Amino acid sequence: MSLRLIVVALFLSSSGVLAARQPHIVFILADDLGWNDVGYHGSEIRTPNLDKLSAGGVRLENYYVQPICTPSRSQLMTGRYQIHTGLQHSIIWPCQPSCLPLDEKLLPQLLKEVGYSTHMVGKWHLGMYKKECLPTRRGFDTYFGYLTGSEDYYSHERCTDVPGEGGRCRLDLRDGEEVATNYSDVYSTELFAQKTISIIKKHKSMQPLFLYVALQAVHAPLQVPKRYLTPYKFITDDNRRVYAGMVAAMDEAVGNIAQALKQQGLWDNTILVFSTDNGGEVMDGGSNWPLRGNKDTMWEGGVRGVGFITSLLLQQPRTISHELMHISDWLPTLVSVAGGSTRGAKSLDGFNMWNTISKGLKSPRSELVHNIDPLLDDLSNSDMVNNSAAFKSGFDVSIQAAIRSEKWKLLTGLKGCSAWYSRPGQSNSESSPSENQQLKTVMLFDIENDPLEKKDVSAQHPDVVEVLLKRLKSHQESAVPINFPRDDPKCITSPDGAWGPWA
Repeated sequence: MSLRLIVVALFLSSSGVLAARQPHIVFILADDLGWNDVGYHGSEIRTPNLDKLSAGGVRLENYYVQPICTPSRSQLMTGRYQIHTGLQHSIIWPCQPSCLPLDEKLLPQLLKEVGYSTHMVGKWHLGMYKKECLPTRRGFDTYFGYLTGSEDYYSHERCTDVPGEGGRCRLDLRDGEEVATNYSDVYSTELFAQKTISIIKKHKSMQPLFLYVALQAVHAPLQVPKRYLTPYKFITDDNRRVYAGMVAAMDEAVGNIAQALKQQGLWDNTILVFSTDNGGEVMDGGSNWPLRGNKDTMWEGGVRGVGFITSLLLQQPRTISHELMHISDWLPTLVSVAGGSTRGAKSLDGFNMWNTISKGLKSPRSELVHNIDPLLDDLSNSDMVNNSAAFKSGFDVSIQAAIRSEKWKLLTGLKGCSAWYSRPGQSNSESSPSENQQLKTVMLFDIENDPLEKKDVSAQHPDVVEVLLKRLKSHQESAVPINFPRDDPKCITSPDGAWGPWA
């Protein structure tokens, strides 16, 4: 036996993965799926496949993602906070000459080092202005999908404003590094499921498989084949009804992928992870009820994510975990169970959560930096109460930031949408903070006892606020400069006429 195989065997043994071979890993990432958009959270939207798969595994009910897509995807791929990759601000837009830093070693690269076959289907959204940024140059053996975001589900075109050119629409669909032109009118949720199943059917079971499926669903635009709308005629809100159909199509796709793994004899040695990338967008039919806020905020509705893991390799399946976990934890966790090492990667912010997930042990994570974005620091048009004078930590509380430590969550600066939206079907209204819940520059919540963020307790616990502000200051000192360049008008000069590398 080679030294590498001996090392892999030792890693698998120490991780508690009771398998003769390295496990296959399938990671399915939904887009904009809200907390109240799955059946097992009490939604009116039926998700029988997600419900069944999660019930047989471990439902992660204290699991966090980022408020928007590029940051979540970057932290999944690197195991590092966005403050350490320069992606603190917004997303990567189609014409920005930016991508996830090329000196970062990504999850598929680490898995390839221990023999994995690596494949990606779906949404990349980690930059594509030059070829070195593409998925096939970042560790994936094959890739089929789109490089930006917000495409039309049928034409697969992405429209955006280009400096000096106005609005432009271009195809954004690739097979490997080549433009894929033969899929017009094929609904992307079904197309990506078909491509995923094709990979599964072709895979030779003796080689470990890593399959990353980043679905377009259920991000806007709101589009779905009519047959998925039929069960939801009772939903009167047009956006919610179409959105429900999109969730149903996604649920069916996940079920078909799981069934293909079973039919190919891979299921018994597979770890399947399902996660959203951020909270739901209420204006586009999503629901984060009863949590506060929306996508693109650091309220719980923007960052507490739907997630679960299912596998016959779990030592305590059919359980619910309330241990603190973050999307950056997947890289060290999955690399560990694969028998790999993260020594070749930069210093990680994620933790190996396998024993927490599989055995029900306490989470090694006690703190979580939601983000620190110095570009969002203008409070001149804000009507928040400025309570910053009460605190002396030295952190600039005009900066939009949030941190979780044990049961405490601190938010500073701009808060974004702060409403508690009603449960779908009950009312179309939203509840804004009352006078005694006035937004303040610095706010503190006891998330364990107040998960809906109803009561700011910053005045009652100034010592806790000071500690957390000092932690934010320390994290800000470790942050790298933000990389958010101006749009480049050359972005539409790629020779193949589609969105893709131009530099």
